[in-house]
Amino acid sequence: MADKDFATLIELIRSVGHRLNSAVQRLGFAARFFLMILVYSGQSFRRLHLTIREIYFSGFQSLLIILVSGLFIGMVLGMQGYETLQRYGASEALGVLVALSLTRELGPVVAALLFASRAGSAITAEIGLMKATEQLTAMDMMAVNPIARVVAPRFWGGVISMPLLAALFSAVGVFGGYLVGVVLIGVDEGAFWAQMQGSVDFRYDIWNGVVKSFVFGVAVSLIAVFEGYDAVPTAEGVSNSIKRTVVYSALAILALDFVLTSFMFRGL
Repeated sequence: MADKDFATLIELIRSVGHRLNSAVQRLGFAARFFLMILVYSGQSFRRLHLTIREIYFSGFQSLLIILVSGLFIGMVLGMQGYETLQRYGASEALGVLVALSLTRELGPVVAALLFASRAGSAITAEIGLMKATEQLTAMDMMAVNPIARVVAPRFWGGVISMPLLAALFSAVGVFGGYLVGVVLIGVDEGAFWAQMQGSVDFRYDIWNGVVKSFVFGVAVSLIAVFEGYDAVPTAEGVSNSIKRTVVYSALAILALDFVLTSFMFRGL
């Protein structure tokens, strides 16, 4: 019985070691893949129309879900924030609460999660299907670098689109808070805008949100193109890659948000 338990323990350790070794190898390949994207980005930008097309695909086609989600989240913030501030006689500070919540935190994070779900999964599916149908192999045979032609434009399209989408999300969210707080509930309009302008700092609030959204764009775009490029060339393999893109992107966004927020608040 003891020998059987010892053998089971050895097998468990071997399995954990194998998984850890595979994870480290894959992480190293992802790092090298990122460096290759940066190296071949110059070739990609020479065909600027490819990057512009990917900005349209990743950014403009994600605009509807970003705007609608931002509007409703701003309206919810306005409603919940008014109920909370009213208890302390500070309902005029509703604009500050809505603006700071969106520019510092909710705007970049929620926009990135929506971007990963919509655009990130689509990028992974597109590159994964190109690999499954051997289009990437055909490019190699024709002396066309698939990273410069396929991967880099999609990566930079996502990186450029993400801060713009987050800014639009926050702007529409503030408008949603205005609709609920001022138009629906009746908070003084002058106090709503004046306190917002006086309390929201460009450097510590708006700029930090832009930095967050840029970092999230890099992380989500890299995960999306890597999972597509590394997908097993089968229907099940592409499906698993899409699933990993959404899961890993969400985890990366939340982890990076904590790290970035820690550094940003330390500088205040």
